[in-house]
Amino acid sequence: MIHIDPIEVRGEGGTSEIVLLCEHASNHIPQHYNSLGLSEADLQRHIAWDIGAAEVTRRLSDMLGTPAFLGGYSRLLIDLNRPLESPNSIVTRSEATDIPGNINIDKAERAHRIETIFAPFHDQVAAHLNERQAKGQPTRIVSIHSFTPVYHGEARQWHGGVLFDKAQTYGETVLERLREPGLILGANVPYQTSRDEDYGIPIHGDDRGTPAIMIEIRQDLISDPAGVDLWAQRLFKAL
Repeated sequence: MIHIDPIEVRGEGGTSEIVLLCEHASNHIPQHYNSLGLSEADLQRHIAWDIGAAEVTRRLSDMLGTPAFLGGYSRLLIDLNRPLESPNSIVTRSEATDIPGNINIDKAERAHRIETIFAPFHDQVAAHLNERQAKGQPTRIVSIHSFTPVYHGEARQWHGGVLFDKAQTYGETVLERLREPGLILGANVPYQTSRDEDYGIPIHGDDRGTPAIMIEIRQDLISDPAGVDLWAQRLFKAL
């Protein structure tokens, strides 16, 4: 049986002020979960992970010389970017797809997923941020995500977005630096951040007084190496 760590850490000793997060980096589900009753095709869809986000994060980490923390398991087991009290923490239906292996799970299984997947990821991120704070090291958090071109039958016009709550100045600055002819971008698109439905930005960023933003890239634009490289270059310049 292949063991996968709940978190992949890159460049932890990097001196950049930026810390990268990629909560939806992986679609890995351990064998004993029987793919949560889903097909292999379903596990390649956005419901299981953010397509292209991990590759952009790793590339950007190398380019910037910055720490990066990537989730090692599928969001379908437990979503690292959802508060534990959210109904979307462990989904029973994602978009129009039922998730059989998540229906009627008991408290023990829920606690197991928190203990083995959710807590190790966020504890390690928090420990790193605490260490930086203790050293007086400046920090800005950038969380990398991707989104579907069509959601519930509605086309999304944007190529990308910068999402933020308290870090408005930082978010708007990065957004302006990303703008180029032909690129459709927006602030807080394709959705807005919310403390009820997001975890990384409010908990690791806003609550610490640390500027924290989320980058959303349309997944078809980073589904191949050329697209990953292009967006990594754009983000490198903007950040």
